Amino acid sequence: MLPVIQALQAKTVLLRWPLPLIIWELPAGVLKPDYPWLNRAIVVAILAGYASVILVMLMGQSRVFFSMSKDGLIPKIFSAVNPKTQTPAKSNLLFMVFVSAFAAFVPARVVGEMTSIGTLFAFILVCIGVWVMRKKMPELPRAFKTPLVPLVPILGIVVCLFMMVFLPMDTWIRLLVWMLIGMDIYLVYGAKHSHLGNGTDNRKVMRIARYTSLALCLLLIVVGFLHQYSVGFDTDRTLLYIALAFAVVHLVVFGRNWEG
Repeated sequence: MLPVIQALQAKTVLLRWPLPLIIWELPAGVLKPDYPWLNRAIVVAILAGYASVILVMLMGQSRVFFSMSKDGLIPKIFSAVNPKTQTPAKSNLLFMVFVSAFAAFVPARVVGEMTSIGTLFAFILVCIGVWVMRKKMPELPRAFKTPLVPLVPILGIVVCLFMMVFLPMDTWIRLLVWMLIGMDIYLVYGAKHSHLGNGTDNRKVMRIARYTSLALCLLLIVVGFLHQYSVGFDTDRTLLYIALAFAVVHLVVFGRNWEG
């Protein structure tokens, strides 16, 4: 697991600050490498690293969805196992199509920044999970025990947040929209089909999920205006309108469900 985390960290840094030491800018604004052969070698190495990391992430993602599907949080197609290979072949195929289409039609800058903020946010959740589990379940058997808890998780959260702050505001908007979509799937489908949750809506977790969704809506509105302020209100406001519409619709829906 440690090499995967290190590869993800390296990928995040490379996506955020690509080739900073071997490229310089001409007066006309054209980028020219000091050492062209070194530039090409590093690009090849980065592409090879991307390929290996993406392969591991796709295989890991299908296994995560497999576990979620077994509990009922997402449809059963993600836990369907091929009788010959004993792998979630349908899930792997769906991820292949989705990721290929995403890579083909979404600009590289957007993909890179979304990957960076998603990876950093995942690290924050891992740090919080380590801290909570050490507090709530200290007697749980562990193959590896994180030292200096809660200092190490707190430092991990601070470092990841520090790197996330320097990502553009439009990337934050995409992250919040993506999280709200995930909350929609959980509240509409997952909570009703979860075996561990017994399909009930009156659990403490459901209240926390609704509070979290409302907080994300409000944060999305704030980030939308911050983004528009950073680029200027006289420029294109499409992303602002999308963020506001998405947040308002969710506020209305969550508010009605809360009253019901």
